[in-house]
Amino acid sequence: MEINRIIPYAAGDNIAASRDFYVDVFGLQVGMQDPVLALRSPTNPAAQLIIPPRGMENPQPHFGIDVGDPAAVDAAHTELTRRRSRLVYPLTNEPWGVRRFFVEDPSGTVVNVLAHLP
Repeated sequence: MEINRIIPYAAGDNIAASRDFYVDVFGLQVGMQDPVLALRSPTNPAAQLIIPPRGMENPQPHFGIDVGDPAAVDAAHTELTRRRSRLVYPLTNEPWGVRRFFVEDPSGTVVNVLAHLP
């Protein structure tokens, strides 16, 4: 499985202030504002930060792993189901263009496994 990027998530208590902080101080660019604030480096598009509004998702993932292809999302889902891992958000095609699911790792960290839809 190819990993395109691992995307950290930050708390979204004040989306506008967070956007200004990361854009004005670090020069990140806004890649998306709805349903989450997605920021990216202008020189390295794989360097990204996601800031979802507080309470948007339950459970809130700690980070995302972009596996590059929707078929790879399905393969990871199949393997994690086989392993009887705790899936905490169902396999879903989201309206904003990603296929994803959430899984808890063995220590309880919630991981968003995703890929962009064609």
